[in-house]
Amino acid sequence: MKYIKYYTIVLALLVTSLSSCIKDEPILLQGSFVEFDAATYNVNAAGLTYPIITRLVRYGEASNNADPLLTRSSGLVKFRINLVGAQRAIATTVTYQVVATVTTAVAGTHFTTTGTTIIPANSSFGEVEVQILNAGVSTAGPRDLILELIGATDLIPSENDKRLGIRILQN
Repeated sequence: MKYIKYYTIVLALLVTSLSSCIKDEPILLQGSFVEFDAATYNVNAAGLTYPIITRLVRYGEASNNADPLLTRSSGLVKFRINLVGAQRAIATTVTYQVVATVTTAVAGTHFTTTGTTIIPANSSFGEVEVQILNAGVSTAGPRDLILELIGATDLIPSENDKRLGIRILQN
């Protein structure tokens, strides 16, 4: 009987100590930023801080084997960028660049792109357009195009999802 009292006291202390209150601190987003949609849904390539996409990904989904391959005959491909934060009342021009140090595709031979895109007013999305060019017969293998978001004057890129690699395969 005295063990029951002892176990009851220990159990009561255990329950009260494990159910203590934790102050809920809301996480508030400060400012706005942009990110590549495909970078948020796809895993980074081995040893890199960004994914390399080999297939045409649908917005808001990870690439899978049912998606068509990105080849030199793919033509115009679009990659969505997300505005994370409050929508803006006016259109916002977002800049991006080709990362020349790791890109093996040649501008004007394998692809063309403008370096800017617009997020329309009252929208959370924009599109980066890349025109894949058919450079003719080649035995050089696939070419990689690495894009990096620069942002706008008051719109920074997400540090984790600012880069996107695109692998253009031979066809």
